[in-house]
Amino acid sequence: MKAFLRQMRGAIVLGVLIGNVVIWFIPLSALAVIKLVIPVARVQRGLTRALMAIAENWVSMNRMILAGIGSKSWSARVSDELRRDGWYLVIANHQSSIDIAVLQTVLNRRIPLLKFFIKQELIWVPLLGIAWWALDMPFMKRHSPSYLAKHPEKKGKDMEATRKACEKFHDSPTSVINFVEGTRFSEQKRDARNSPYTHLLPPRAGGIAIAMSSMGSLFDAILDVTLVYPHGVPTFWGMCCGDYVRVIVDVQERPIASHLLSGDYVNDREFRRELHQWLSRIWHEKDARITSMKLQT
Repeated sequence: MKAFLRQMRGAIVLGVLIGNVVIWFIPLSALAVIKLVIPVARVQRGLTRALMAIAENWVSMNRMILAGIGSKSWSARVSDELRRDGWYLVIANHQSSIDIAVLQTVLNRRIPLLKFFIKQELIWVPLLGIAWWALDMPFMKRHSPSYLAKHPEKKGKDMEATRKACEKFHDSPTSVINFVEGTRFSEQKRDARNSPYTHLLPPRAGGIAIAMSSMGSLFDAILDVTLVYPHGVPTFWGMCCGDYVRVIVDVQERPIASHLLSGDYVNDREFRRELHQWLSRIWHEKDARITSMKLQT
């Protein structure tokens, strides 16, 4: 009976979360259609602000729903100096399927709505594709190594296309997030990749290079986010079912070195090495920070 009630609770919470998506998707899709058919810059900027407000309200409602579950403890260490009218590059370690929900909840209305780099093919996903487009999520086209081997003239074209997709961010404050490890952490993945870190996978610099080359001069700072789940990594379904979720979110603001904004990641081997070394130093600090945060709980 306990197992049945747990599953029922999860289904009810999931249903409420899906209902919240539907409620806010209706006005969002209506404004998205208007934005699509009226390609006037001034009109589109106004519609973008309205669309961002809808998304922020959706995140706020999600926060209220998750708070109603009553079995979570989320604490955040966030500077009061963050601005909603700023430009930020957010980098974070990746632990759980609820990481995005945690980050949205903690950073909502502290900084501009988080934007994710999305594969260009996903624009055709029903409903979500138009929502991502309307919210100005940057779509990126990545060529595989095998494709580039056959078509070397395409080298660097994917980054150039992504750079053009980010040009719209020059007109409105933006936060771009990148999970630098590329996938969620596990001890098996750590060992398979010979990671030099205890709590992290080796960082990948490609996403950061794209963000910096696309809009680096706009960024006010890097927000280095560390996610720690002291009592074990939760799942989204487990959270819906009422499993206790303890998470600590540490947000540190870092300046951006000017020499990292103008390098050519694709063609300049020395710049790639320098960017990897810079990111590795951050990751070593983050690994030590996670150890300290776990010892304090």
